[in-house]
Amino acid sequence: MQIRSSLYLILVFIASCGAPADSSAPDPSITITNRLDHSRKDALVHLDALQLAQSHKIKDWAKVKFMAGEEVVPFEGADLDADGTVDQVSLLLQMEAGERKNISLIELAPGEIPPTFPKRTQAEISHKTGGYWQEREYQGGTFKNVEVLHVPPEHTDHSWYIRYEGPGWESDLVGYRFYLDWRNATDIFGKKTTEMVLDQVGQDGFDAYHEPAAWGQDILKVGKSLGVGSIGTWREDHALRVEETDSLVCTIVQNGNLESMIRTQYHGWKVGEVTTDLTAELSIHAGSRLTKTMLTLSNPLDNLCTGIGKLENAALITGEKGNWGYLATWGQQSLAGDNLGMAVLYRKKDLVEQTEDDLSYVVVLQPENKELAYYFLAAWEQEPGGIKNKSAFLAYLENVLLELDAPLSVEL
Repeated sequence: MQIRSSLYLILVFIASCGAPADSSAPDPSITITNRLDHSRKDALVHLDALQLAQSHKIKDWAKVKFMAGEEVVPFEGADLDADGTVDQVSLLLQMEAGERKNISLIELAPGEIPPTFPKRTQAEISHKTGGYWQEREYQGGTFKNVEVLHVPPEHTDHSWYIRYEGPGWESDLVGYRFYLDWRNATDIFGKKTTEMVLDQVGQDGFDAYHEPAAWGQDILKVGKSLGVGSIGTWREDHALRVEETDSLVCTIVQNGNLESMIRTQYHGWKVGEVTTDLTAELSIHAGSRLTKTMLTLSNPLDNLCTGIGKLENAALITGEKGNWGYLATWGQQSLAGDNLGMAVLYRKKDLVEQTEDDLSYVVVLQPENKELAYYFLAAWEQEPGGIKNKSAFLAYLENVLLELDAPLSVEL
């Protein structure tokens, strides 16, 4: 099941038409426009690889490059449906205010070395092998990274089976994980480095990542709350996380240099009298704190919800701009005792209500055609170049809403 819409940047493809092409004309280009009056750093655009392959006669995506003048544009292809064919190409761009940038897709010359780009995102899931189950705890064994995990029925919280208890994903700014068990809540790894670190987390003791380290640490107390951006549904007077299911399958769809994605299939999610399958895709891109959450239901629910756990020293903040709104908190609420900002960003047209229960601030959202999308983010003051105060955090959120409301446009 593939969701083709991209809420990071909704692409507008404008088909070229007019007089037949002249054989002396330059190769077809891609024009990308920043409609905002400020620059955009590390802006990601998604292109339809099948359309590009046809229009530009590309046979092998490993033998091309994207050029903006004399500058190589960072890019990568992704096979999102695992059919062996690249179906999406992502470009990472730096755009000036109001800039229109022409980008050429060029086949490499014979013998030309393909361009490479630094790894700025990561996604993984790692579980123990070589041991054995003793009731609901896994004994012995060593951790191994896998691309797909069918969660065994014995697994629950604190089974010592999955490294840091679930999948993890990160950019060069921040890391996240969620508990791949009945809790299904999202946690935050604060980073003190721009290097990729999650593949080393939890290797030196099950709970070691709660202590300060050179790379950072777990910085959020989740408990029974929604943590940050966890998936749920609003029932009567509280948020119900994805707790009771028949089975779970977690897949690392993309572990890229520019973007990474995790897909989790929750089979048989029981919500009152309704049972539905839920597919959740969580993705992050280079230079961004945002996790995009794309949800698809097999059977309709009257709502889905998400939110932020209530913690001391952090009051609720709300705001909106254009088609987007946010729910946020800021204050000395990290497990390190310093400033942490968290936010959930949603389309205003999806909003049913903003509410709360004893544990979380909540936004209740209405799926459309059994689909829903939203974002969540965290900003820790110990990040390299991190946000240090509330006013800077609010300015950052305002800028995020502006960029969501005015995505880069793409003309082919």
